[in-house]
Amino acid sequence: MNETITKLTRKDFTSDQDVRWCPGCGDYAILATMQRTLPELGVLRENTVFVSGIGCSSRFPYYMNTYGFHSIHGRAPAFATGVKLANPELDVWIITGDGDSLSIGTNHFVHAIRRNVDVQLLLFNNRIYGLTKGQLSPTTLTGHRTPSTPDGSIDHPVLPVSLALGANARFVARAVDTDAKQLAPVLKAAHANRGCSFVEILQNCVVFHGTAWTHVTDRPTAADTQLHLEHGKPMIFGKNRTYGLRIKPTGFELEVVTIGQDGVTENDLAVHDQTNRSMAFLLGQMEPPNFPTALGVLLQDPAPTFNEAIHDQLERIEKQRGEGDLETLLNAGHTWTIE
Repeated sequence: MNETITKLTRKDFTSDQDVRWCPGCGDYAILATMQRTLPELGVLRENTVFVSGIGCSSRFPYYMNTYGFHSIHGRAPAFATGVKLANPELDVWIITGDGDSLSIGTNHFVHAIRRNVDVQLLLFNNRIYGLTKGQLSPTTLTGHRTPSTPDGSIDHPVLPVSLALGANARFVARAVDTDAKQLAPVLKAAHANRGCSFVEILQNCVVFHGTAWTHVTDRPTAADTQLHLEHGKPMIFGKNRTYGLRIKPTGFELEVVTIGQDGVTENDLAVHDQTNRSMAFLLGQMEPPNFPTALGVLLQDPAPTFNEAIHDQLERIEKQRGEGDLETLLNAGHTWTIE
């Protein structure tokens, strides 16, 4: 008998909960893009899990008509690792923010990436603590005034992409919250990658940090401040696509050049290779006004996943030693009888 497979829509992934973010927050745009993208991926709701920590972004699981955990501060990667190990067939997404994952949760963030757990880790970076009313976060820029730094922050900000690459990430990407045409392909690429897929999503907090990324996201200037990466293609940007990136002849550094000036042609430009980790480091640190901000997939270099390795090891040990017995394990080795 032929079964009819019903194609899911955005509505199928929309829960019955009232969405409670501030009006104008980019979280709405990310949520809408996610709900539209999942049906295109052909995933099943019953196999999809969203895990979050604490913060504005961490309301996300409530608004997805899937399984989910609203866990504790900074520990979403630990919960998600447990979910994936318990049932490798599940499609696990981690939703976190710059305060949640890069302060109290840094340890879990780094090790989920280092281990290459097969999850999609989305970090909403608005460079502020939005839920708790605007204190500085680990990504807040030096000099920025907040209620907790009234005379300006003296901290040096964490660069999420650089931290992920330093933890030996195998997939690193970046997107803008309100640009669905750019965000959706990044989500699809992250989902297709086997292993920990890290995506930094840039957003402005409309209440406490409305200018966090305006130098990148403002529409009148976005073409000159954004570099949209395409694997195997020259790195070109600008309103009229007149600018490009070139590797300096004097060393492994990038410089911005104008196509058509001083004999520069497209053949002189650096070509994006998303398997090149060294280039990904350079791209991840670029920021206006001297450079455009790199968006898209910076690095994709797949490797065996942590969950696959764990289950392979368990299967191998069980074949060698037989099925384990908890009672035998508890009474093995040195034991004491307490009277």
